Amino acid sequence: MNEEHATAGKRRNPVLTWLVWPLITLGIYYFVWWYKINREARDSGVEVNPGLALLAVLVGWIIIVPPYVSIFRTGERIARMQDSAYRRPSCNGWIGLILSFFFGLHALYYQIELNRVWDYRAQAPIP
Repeated sequence: MNEEHATAGKRRNPVLTWLVWPLITLGIYYFVWWYKINREARDSGVEVNPGLALLAVLVGWIIIVPPYVSIFRTGERIARMQDSAYRRPSCNGWIGLILSFFFGLHALYYQIELNRVWDYRAQAPIP
């Protein structure tokens, strides 16, 4: 792990991310956040196209499936980030997918899991 990977992401308040900022911005923040977390995954060494992940949740609903694929795969990406941070992966794409049907709780879940990655990387010594 190099220094770039150690500082690839931003710790965010999960409740603000899930509920407050999307309400204040009429939902726009969710899409900005989705792009950012996928970009952070890419910057951490996980293969992903953040623009494509965003496009899937932004307009993919037209053909129903793409937003759910993006939600599931983002959960898998977070798990890979946890693994690359030398942690046992605790994020699960299936849980995120199921939570997406209940008030968009996948955003809360994913941000909590991402914060674990950033907390661990902030504390871990850089070799």
